[in-house]
Amino acid sequence: MLNIILLVKNMRRPVKIHLTRTRALVVAAALVMPVVLAASAGFYWGAQQGRSQVLAAVSAGDNSGNQITREMREHLSALVARLGSLQAHVIRLDAVGRRLVDMAGLDNGEFNFENPPAQGGPEVLPVLEPSAFKLPGLLESVNALDQQLEDRSQQFSVLESLLMNRNLMDSVLPAGQPVEDGWVSSYFGFRSDPFTGRRAHHAGVDIAGKQGTPIEAMASGMVIFSGARAGYGNLVEINHGNGYITRYGHTQVNLVKEGDKVNKGQVLALMGSTGRSTGPHLHFEVLRNGKVVNPIKYLSDAR
Repeated sequence: MLNIILLVKNMRRPVKIHLTRTRALVVAAALVMPVVLAASAGFYWGAQQGRSQVLAAVSAGDNSGNQITREMREHLSALVARLGSLQAHVIRLDAVGRRLVDMAGLDNGEFNFENPPAQGGPEVLPVLEPSAFKLPGLLESVNALDQQLEDRSQQFSVLESLLMNRNLMDSVLPAGQPVEDGWVSSYFGFRSDPFTGRRAHHAGVDIAGKQGTPIEAMASGMVIFSGARAGYGNLVEINHGNGYITRYGHTQVNLVKEGDKVNKGQVLALMGSTGRSTGPHLHFEVLRNGKVVNPIKYLSDAR
């Protein structure tokens, strides 16, 4: 038997409640259950909130990881495509190099674009580099391509220098025809002098033609004389370097002056018959290291 005394305000005497054990348990359960249920509900809600946050974090991490992986794949695909393009350029450079070697008539053994240029030197210890992320195969391909490009660059540099020197020599070496329309009326060497009939040495070749025919430079060089000279009439003299000098005599009028730089094929004067001459023609001479040489060889070397 459980007796409960309630003191209620405004009541003259306390209220007594007599409960049996069974009724007491029922009342206690009725008072405790709401608290237990409220606590359970709060715990469940908190657990659900925590679980949702964890799932959201994991999901965000997965999405971020997938995004990084996708971007890496895209970059790798672009890198592989670029590598293929560069390899195609190397093949094209090799083809151009072989064509230039053939056109220049060079020794293929010296300029073989299939192999790297010959080089060497003492061994140098490699510089240690910090470890980094490497992709198997791709890095080796990039290194090999870089070496190929370096080799081709060296070979093209040497080939360019050689061709430039050859072009320079072609430019300053007398060769061609000083007049387009003309014919050789007197050769180099001993002949009968046209004025005296005596045997005399002719220091050049005479090319007969029409009065006023343009006379062109046989090679590039510097004008060292332009004017009248005894026996030659009007004369143009050009120094081409490497010991070469050319002379153009009996001109009607000179179109260049001393100190002028002239290019191969440039018009120097007009054909005439000034000085010791029997008619319109060009007296052409070639000097090598201060001595006159037969100009026919240079006239026949027209390119």
